[in-house]
Amino acid sequence: MKRRLNLRFLLAFVAASLTAAVTTVFAPATAAEPAPYRTDAGTDLTLPRFQPVRGEFPPEDAAHYFCGELIGGDFPERQLVMRVDRTDDQTRSEFDRPITATMLPYGTVYYHGQHASLRDVPYGTHLHGWFFERPTGEPLVWVIKNGKLTNTSGQRISSEIDFTRCLRLEDDFSYYSRRKQAWKVDAVDLDAKKLTATLHQAGKPIGEAKVFDLLSSTVVYQGRSFETLEKIQPGQLVQMNFTWATLYGPGRVLAIWLDEESRNLASARQLERHRNLIRERGIPGWVDAVDDKQQIVTITFFEGVDPTLFKDFDVIVPEPLGWPTSGGAKDDLAPKGTIAVARDCLMTYDPVNDRKGGNILKVNKTPVLPGSSGVQIQVQCGMLLEGYRPGGIVRFFPACWKVVALPKEEEFYGRD
Repeated sequence: MKRRLNLRFLLAFVAASLTAAVTTVFAPATAAEPAPYRTDAGTDLTLPRFQPVRGEFPPEDAAHYFCGELIGGDFPERQLVMRVDRTDDQTRSEFDRPITATMLPYGTVYYHGQHASLRDVPYGTHLHGWFFERPTGEPLVWVIKNGKLTNTSGQRISSEIDFTRCLRLEDDFSYYSRRKQAWKVDAVDLDAKKLTATLHQAGKPIGEAKVFDLLSSTVVYQGRSFETLEKIQPGQLVQMNFTWATLYGPGRVLAIWLDEESRNLASARQLERHRNLIRERGIPGWVDAVDDKQQIVTITFFEGVDPTLFKDFDVIVPEPLGWPTSGGAKDDLAPKGTIAVARDCLMTYDPVNDRKGGNILKVNKTPVLPGSSGVQIQVQCGMLLEGYRPGGIVRFFPACWKVVALPKEEEFYGRD
């Protein structure tokens, strides 16, 4: 196999765009141009919440933010159950109530500072999330009455129960790292199992010090080693993942990374796990357009993909695509690949046998919005499948990726 280098400019664009998008993707709307929907920064409760539109990525300020702990889920279906953090805005009847949500097709998960799948995040991990309200037509539990949100169910439930579609999830490691923030250890009391730390950014404290609980099972990382609690010392800049946040204070420390080397190793390990998962399951995206006459499918890929994987679009595989492409590529010495139809949860049906494909005709750059990678391709197929329709979810396999049968719980074909 050999590589052609016509994607070098695109990869540079994607890397720069993703960095910029990740830091601004949830910025509030400006006062000069108020959004026509309710935002977290807005005060007009009469405005409706933004409703995602099939085939369109949402605007930057549209999602609603809240935190909680992952307590359940179904990773093949990309569903999660999260116990919502306590806040001063809640009544006691709302404390510690769970919500159930489904990741949007373009919804992303970050763990240890890298792209991830729900399966990568252990139960009990505290998460930061951005969500959309349940679809139009489904009755809301919390509605505006007399100018304030009111629970119409008569039950003790979370005020976030109506936010059933998830755009983004991040563990604390990812959340604070993305903001260039870290915790500075102020004091450690091993007898009382207490750690006092203050959040810092650019060498300056943010807010007041917080007192976290240490556990005998707290995992301590330093350099390339596991260490003991005794290695935690005042003055260290650390990242931490928490559990039981807001139940008995700021939270319990699940894991703590004491130095940059340990944090880089954690991120590198997660990045490789993500790359392996995508290579075996295909790059997810949705169909923008289909030219039935020329059998050309245009696909925009979702955000939750490491940009370096797009390099494989340009790998030349001289061998024909063969089964099951029904005609394959017209030019085997040009970039090519195959497309598998997927469900909204990104689950494919039978990717070994249910793919068509051919040559990659064009790779475009598109606006980087929440959920979008900014990468779009056009593929000329030997045959079109029913699922290749605008708005349909697909997964793309560059020709150099081996397509293997997945565990049965990850394939929809043959399910009861």
